Amino acid sequence: MKKQWQLLLTAILFYTRIHVPVSIPYTPEMLGKATRYLPLIGWITGGFMIAILYILGTIAPPMISILLAIIMGIWVTGAFHEDGFADMCDGFGGGWSKEKILDIMKDSRIGTYGMLGLLLIMAMKFLALRELPLFMVMLTIAVAQPLSRFLAVTVIYTHRYVRENDDAKAKPIAQGISLSDLGMAAAFGCLPFVAVILYLHNYTLLLTIPALLLARWYLVRLMQKWIGGYTGDCLGAVQQVSETVIYLCFCILTWKYT
Repeated sequence: MKKQWQLLLTAILFYTRIHVPVSIPYTPEMLGKATRYLPLIGWITGGFMIAILYILGTIAPPMISILLAIIMGIWVTGAFHEDGFADMCDGFGGGWSKEKILDIMKDSRIGTYGMLGLLLIMAMKFLALRELPLFMVMLTIAVAQPLSRFLAVTVIYTHRYVRENDDAKAKPIAQGISLSDLGMAAAFGCLPFVAVILYLHNYTLLLTIPALLLARWYLVRLMQKWIGGYTGDCLGAVQQVSETVIYLCFCILTWKYT
């Protein structure tokens, strides 16, 4: 139990800006094993976002509350996944070979593709959530944050890491994860989705699953074709796209069929 607690704290340290007030032993192997808790980080991030919605829901306009909740999610993670999405947009938008794509994604500067990608995906998140009642926004966030991170974990399990430099942030994750790790991540990632569907009795929301699989298939196909696998930035892009797809599906399916 102590080891699992240390792995969770390692995941919190790596994937968020939250300060952990205890000293924990760190090794690259621990970070790799801590990947099983990535969807649980979604619970934490979603919890902060939902808290903002709950606190401001009665004293601020819904659109302001939603925008501040999105900002809170970015702050908690330090824009960790958004940065990866922007880098992937720049790399795959401006690169024409594996080496060039990887070089562009490693560059800390943001380019036109990354800027436009971030603006569009953030706008899509906001517009999808603003069409939902505030309580439904809370439920949607509770589903999207863990489930989108689980989609990123599945890429780690099924594909290979392609960067060879040892200083890459995601290098410890490159060893992959075991089937038991994937199962634990699946439990943390899917439980809120199942709970929300059962609570709402809206089984049309299950159509979110094929939409997510389609988005994952497209992104993985793109990565495999151009660089032969994934990087940490690619995982961030998978999380961001999956999160946005969930927001869109919940928006469309609750607006259309309720």
